[in-house]
Amino acid sequence: MSKVTVIGAGNVGATVANVLAHKDLVKEIVLVDIVGDLAKGKALDTWQQSPIDHYSTSIIGTNDYRDTKNSDIVVITAGIPRKPGMSRDDLITTNANIVTSVVKSIMEYSKNPIIIIVSNPLDVMTYAAYKASGLKRNRVFGMAGILDTARYRAFLATELKVSPKDIQALLLGGHGDTMVPLPRYTTVAGIPVTDLVSKQKLDAIVERTKGGGGELVKLMGTSAWYAPGAAAAQMVEAILKDENRVFPVCAKLDGEYGLKDVFVGVPVKLGKNGIEKMIQLKLNNQEQKLLQDSASAVKEVMNVFDKI
Repeated sequence: MSKVTVIGAGNVGATVANVLAHKDLVKEIVLVDIVGDLAKGKALDTWQQSPIDHYSTSIIGTNDYRDTKNSDIVVITAGIPRKPGMSRDDLITTNANIVTSVVKSIMEYSKNPIIIIVSNPLDVMTYAAYKASGLKRNRVFGMAGILDTARYRAFLATELKVSPKDIQALLLGGHGDTMVPLPRYTTVAGIPVTDLVSKQKLDAIVERTKGGGGELVKLMGTSAWYAPGAAAAQMVEAILKDENRVFPVCAKLDGEYGLKDVFVGVPVKLGKNGIEKMIQLKLNNQEQKLLQDSASAVKEVMNVFDKI
């Protein structure tokens, strides 16, 4: 059976490990954190939950990268969380150094892992991990679109008073203010959402989705963790089970959508090799322009990273 490592035992990392343990998909989860015995404590707490919630996945906590040896999948949540008033870009220098150092440590002990990035600012951290790892682009990608679509779908479910299970949606672009929601590709049990919600309400929901992370930072004083953790765990599950599920993820584009050498959210098939296929939607002119604007904003931040 497979081995999954989660780097960072803060709120997001601990949630990824806990949700994954409940899915009972892997033999072993390794939770890594450099802060004292934090990872050991959270891993022990999750293991003590196993007799209650009936799972057999063993989980160990450590501050030693040697314990990550031969990991099949690595989820990186390490980095400082966003504080109120802080933009994602303010995080870049600190978190880029953390992510680069984490990836180098991982690659010392695992030959060809699949790496999923959750650290913010997401798009540029995925770029940093890709550069540090030397892996192919199908094996290094970021979790953003699943979380963003989940927020969008949750807001729609509240507005329409329907189950969120019946809402399907897609988003493109960067994670944050420049994301590109696609109402044209949003359905409720197959019914186009534009038939059910006025344009004004839909626009308001789209705007709320764009600021979804910031809304939670204002409410709690720190970044969200339940939904991001569950989203990353869902990606791990799709890979381990070779499900070929279609998810929006942050990936390196090499000509798709007319964009090159930039990391933005696009729909992909996720399976045992990571990104099995990039899916190219037929965008209209307005959607293409929004995606291009989003990619330009991401590219600016990537340039900031290149100058560090």
